[in-house]
Amino acid sequence: MKCLIIAGGELHTDFRSALTEFASAADMVICADRGYAYALELGIVPDVLLGDFDSYTGELPEGIELHRSVPEKDDTDTMLAVKLAISRGADEITLCCALGGRFDHTMANVQTLVYALENGCRMTIADSSNTIAVQGAGRREYERSRRYFSVFAYTPTAEIKELSGVKYPLRDHTLTASFPLGVSNEITGGKAVLDVASGTVLVVESE
Repeated sequence: MKCLIIAGGELHTDFRSALTEFASAADMVICADRGYAYALELGIVPDVLLGDFDSYTGELPEGIELHRSVPEKDDTDTMLAVKLAISRGADEITLCCALGGRFDHTMANVQTLVYALENGCRMTIADSSNTIAVQGAGRREYERSRRYFSVFAYTPTAEIKELSGVKYPLRDHTLTASFPLGVSNEITGGKAVLDVASGTVLVVESE
């Protein structure tokens, strides 16, 4: 099941049509706090609204499932949305409006990618300039969609069995979290192959 989560970060003008398309393709749409303001603006009707609503102060609609939390909690509003989506069977989540503004929230959203991975769900963060995902052990193919293709060690080390189809390939190499060797690579053909032997990597496709 595909789920779109609209968070309360930045929504760039050139991403509005893409966000609407994500909503049309999703089986479930969840708005986290101020994400509902973006949905209203674009005419997107969510299935669920949730959060402590400290950043969205408008009226909440009737007839839409609502989960209201308190500000004093361990989970971010985005994490609450991800947990709800997974509990309802989502195996693919796209998180939008999750970057920009406060860097601590951006970092929290990146960590939420790892939570989704650990719970059997493929999740990506997308905006007009970036697509961000994490990958654990295993082989995965990435279609060329943006100019740059960067791979970082998220765990202290990540053993790369193969990174091919890119300008700077790797084979049997250890990436470390203290050195950004994998930044600003490029997919040279139609797709890249990333085979991780152990550890977790952060994959950033960017313009």
